[in-house]
Amino acid sequence: MAIRPITDTLRMIDSGVFVDIASEKLNQLIKRVDDTGKSGKLTITLDIKPARAGAMNIVPNVSAKLPEAKADPTLLWITPEFNFSTENPNQQKLDLRQVDTTPTEMREAATGAGPLRSAS
Repeated sequence: MAIRPITDTLRMIDSGVFVDIASEKLNQLIKRVDDTGKSGKLTITLDIKPARAGAMNIVPNVSAKLPEAKADPTLLWITPEFNFSTENPNQQKLDLRQVDTTPTEMREAATGAGPLRSAS
């Protein structure tokens, strides 16, 4: 008789709920590792104890050690009153205006300007 793969046994625990929970934790771990570029760890533990003749109790546990997400720094400027501002108080303000978006008439380029020449 061949040894049954552990994946078959994991699917039997809690009627497959344990494998679903472990899969969700693995997915969270993969996403966090991808986001942070740091390593993480998924641990599956099976506590196996005898129950009675020919039977055993299995208590499953899955835990994930997710890498901590690093917060991006926010650059804030100090005002003369010692408050924070998103604008540099020492930088000149630009007089920005809305651009006129009214459609204008299309013009065509003159034809017959002569042959194209290449620069050598």
